[in-house]
Amino acid sequence: MNDHAPLQPAATASAPLPQAPLVTLSGLEIRLPHGPVLLPETTAQIHSGQVTALMGASGSGKTTLLRALIGHLPLGAAVTGSLDVLGRTPHQLPTEDLRTLRRTTVAYVGQDPGSALNPRMAVRRLVAELATEPDEKTVFELLAESRLPVDTGIAERRPAALSGGQQRRVALARALARRPRILLLDEPTAGLDAKVRDEIAHLLRHLAASRNLAVVIATHDSHLAANCADDTIQLAPRATPAPTRAATRRTSVSTRGTSADDRIAAAAIDARFGKGRRSSRVLTEVDFTAAAGEATAIIGPSGSGKTTLLRVLAGLHPDHCGHLTLDGRPLAARVQRRTREQQRRIQFVPQNPLAALNPRHTVGQQLTRPLRLHANLPKNVRPDRVTELLAQVDLPADYAERYPGELSGGQRQRVSIARALATEPDILLCDEVTSALDFDTATSIMNLLTRLRAEHRMTLVVVSHEHDVVARYTDTVHLLDAGRITVTTRTAQVPVSEKSETGT
Repeated sequence: MNDHAPLQPAATASAPLPQAPLVTLSGLEIRLPHGPVLLPETTAQIHSGQVTALMGASGSGKTTLLRALIGHLPLGAAVTGSLDVLGRTPHQLPTEDLRTLRRTTVAYVGQDPGSALNPRMAVRRLVAELATEPDEKTVFELLAESRLPVDTGIAERRPAALSGGQQRRVALARALARRPRILLLDEPTAGLDAKVRDEIAHLLRHLAASRNLAVVIATHDSHLAANCADDTIQLAPRATPAPTRAATRRTSVSTRGTSADDRIAAAAIDARFGKGRRSSRVLTEVDFTAAAGEATAIIGPSGSGKTTLLRVLAGLHPDHCGHLTLDGRPLAARVQRRTREQQRRIQFVPQNPLAALNPRHTVGQQLTRPLRLHANLPKNVRPDRVTELLAQVDLPADYAERYPGELSGGQRQRVSIARALATEPDILLCDEVTSALDFDTATSIMNLLTRLRAEHRMTLVVVSHEHDVVARYTDTVHLLDAGRITVTTRTAQVPVSEKSETGT
C-alpha cells in the first residue's frame, strides 16, 4: 500500500537524524458500518524532522488518515489494525486528553481552512488566541513565516476580506502558533499561485528541519511532493463501483436563450471589504465580459481579487459600485433581488465546497433542492436525475445517501459542481474547481464542462492557478493584479507551460 521514496538530503547540516517514529500505522483500515472503506489497509511510519506526503486519487483516504491522527472520525466508523501517535491511540482517548493532544501536540489544517476561522475576528486575534506568546511581535513573525504580506494591513482584516489562499496561510500561522510536534496539512497549496506554492514547499522543509517537526501533507501536487517530501505514502484508490454514464438530458421546460448576445458583463466595478477606516478596496474599475458559449479564465496572484470578481457576478458580494448586465439588461447586485430565472441561469461553484454544502443533508437531498426550485421536474423522476448528475461528475449512484462529512474534499467538490449543473445554467462561475482533484478527475470534469459549453452554449468563467487548465479549456484570459485587470487577451497568446507540474 505504500510507495516510500528515498530520503532526500537533510535541509540543513544541523537537522536531527530520525529517531523513533512519532506515528506508527500497522494494517490500519477505517470503514463505515455496512458502508464504504474510507481508508484502505495502510502501514507506515512518520518521523520528526521529515516531511511525509500522502498521495493518491481523490477519495483514496488521504483526508481520512489525517483526521485519524487527531482522533476525528465519522460517527460509528469501524477501525481495524493499530494506530500509535506519540504512544497514544487518538480515537480511544478520553475527551479531555484528546483536546490536549489537539491543542498542544498535533496541529491540523484542513482542506477548507476558511470554515474554521471565526468570521468576526481579525487575523491578528485569530493567531494570537492560539500563540504560546501572543504578543504583536510573535504574531507578525508567524504571519510572515506563513508567507503573508504583513505590510499590507492584512493583520487587521477579517476572514471574509481574505482570498482562499490567504485564509489557508492564516490557518497555517495559527497551527504554528501552538508549537506542535506534528503538523498535518490537507492540500496546503490548493488555490495558490506557482510562486507561493514554491514558497510553501520551501517553508515546509524549513519547518521540519528548524522545529524538528513531523510534517504530513495530503496532496495531489506532485511538484510539491517532489520539492519537499522525504517520504511518500501512496494510498490505493477504494474499490467503488464505476458510475453509470448517463446521457445529458435537457428538459422541455428549459427557457435557455439562443441569442448570440447572451452574455454576462460587469462595468466599472469597485468592490470593498469592511466599513469605515477598516475598509479595504479589492477591485478597482474592473470591466469584464463573457460571451455566450465562451470559456473565460481569470488569473492572477493569490489575493488579487479573482474570487471577489466571481462573487460580484454571482450576486454574493453586494458591497460594490458599478453595473452588471445579463443579455444587455440590468442585473441586480444582490442575488436575492434577482428573478428566479436569473438565479437559475447563473450558478457559482465555490473553492470551498464544505462551507457550501449542508452537513445535515445527504448528497441526494442537496441535488434534489435545485431540481425542485428550478427544473420543474415531477417528484417521481428526480431520483433518476440525481443519478445522472452524479454520473456526470464520476460519482456512483449510492453516493446520494452519503453526507458531506463522509466524502473526501475532491468528492465534495464534485457534488458542488453537480448541484450547480442541476439547474442547467447558462453561466457557470467556477472558483478553483480542479484544485482539490487528481489529474484524471480534473480532466474528466473539465471535459464535461467543455462538452456542455459546446452543446448548449453555456458560458464558463474559470478562476484558476493551473496554467494547463487555462491553456487547454479557455478561449479568453483576464489577468487581475492588485484588484485591476491589467491584461485581456486570447488564451492562445498567453505563454503557458506545455505540461502541468502540479498533477492537477
